Amino acid sequence: MRFELFVAARYLRAKRRQAVVGVITAISVAGVAVGVASLIIALAITNGMSHDLRERLLSSTAHVMLMRVQSDGIRNWRELTERMRRLPHVTAAAPGLYEPVLISRGALSGGAELKGIIPDEERGVSDLLSQIKSGSAVPLSQPINIASTDEANHATPPIVIGYDLANTLDAKVGDTVNVTSPQGELTPYGIVPKYQRFQIAGIFHSGFYQYDSGFGFVRLVDAQHLFGEPDVVSEIAFKVDNLYHADRIGKEIEQAAGPGFETTNWMEQNRELFKALKLEQIVTFIVIGLIVCVAALNILIALTMMVMEKTKDIAVLMSLGVQPGQVRRIFLIQGFLISILGTIIGLLLGYAISWAGARYHFPLSADVYSIDYLPFAPRAMDGVIVSLVSLGVSLLATLYPSSSAAKVLPAEALRYE
Repeated sequence: MRFELFVAARYLRAKRRQAVVGVITAISVAGVAVGVASLIIALAITNGMSHDLRERLLSSTAHVMLMRVQSDGIRNWRELTERMRRLPHVTAAAPGLYEPVLISRGALSGGAELKGIIPDEERGVSDLLSQIKSGSAVPLSQPINIASTDEANHATPPIVIGYDLANTLDAKVGDTVNVTSPQGELTPYGIVPKYQRFQIAGIFHSGFYQYDSGFGFVRLVDAQHLFGEPDVVSEIAFKVDNLYHADRIGKEIEQAAGPGFETTNWMEQNRELFKALKLEQIVTFIVIGLIVCVAALNILIALTMMVMEKTKDIAVLMSLGVQPGQVRRIFLIQGFLISILGTIIGLLLGYAISWAGARYHFPLSADVYSIDYLPFAPRAMDGVIVSLVSLGVSLLATLYPSSSAAKVLPAEALRYE
């Protein structure tokens, strides 16, 4: 063992006349451990939030959406959808017609985005219909003959709604709800909102509050009938083979569709959300990193008091030929040992809590946080970064006391001995 390491380790283990130095050293180790563990846990949570929101968004929505620049809808959607499916990088395409509506059941009501779909095609771009909690989405695949006056007037078409919306309406599978569209009918008394009764065929639960609380699916023909839009769709949604190139692929789809069309993608629609999550991660790292700085101050105090206590010992060592550089390294190594011990304890504690949090989900209020449990996603790289920051800050705190120890004058320290 090197001389400096031997002396530094012995100083940490030896019994001291001043017990307060040992207490401050223990507090320093605990402070580093708590700071490192807090950073690991905080980064695991922010990473988990970002990853979970991204996964749920991508499973619930398409990668690229094509729509008309004008708001009159897409009328040649059948031919256009088939042509777009053959484009490179496009793996699935599905037309859809959507409008904001009011869904009510008795005295209870809630706003929702109602989307008319072709179920078999919609499943290719969204997983919401695969997340049915109760009931079934099969009735959406059953055709309806809108041309039949009797069927159009007396049949109750099916609807699939989100779990939180169903709770708002106190509705379950088999119940009937009224759907009121702002696209009303012109009468001698003015525009009268149009409404239609639907029967709840299924309730989906994605775990993403925005969809579970304000989204519903009906058959495309039912939506066209309700909104008064014969054979028109609002958009054509696409899944692509590389979701991180959705912007570039969207431009290719837009050019292939021709003039009068524009595209948007999942990154554009959620850019502000992910920017906010990234900013939150940075701010969390800085704020909780202050705990490590406080622990570094404790290391500085502990080493300073150690130098004061060991002044005579240092003078004796220097009288025996120990160089000032060696004395400086003794206290640098001592501070490093305190830091590395606290960092190891903090890493073990932080990853253990993060693992437990990922295994046993901590519930959250979905209407506040958009997701219904606290996600943890610890990463090895975060441990490396946190360890480097912890060791770096702690070593900075050892510079002053180690320099002070190297400046001890043996003649002055031993004058009265």
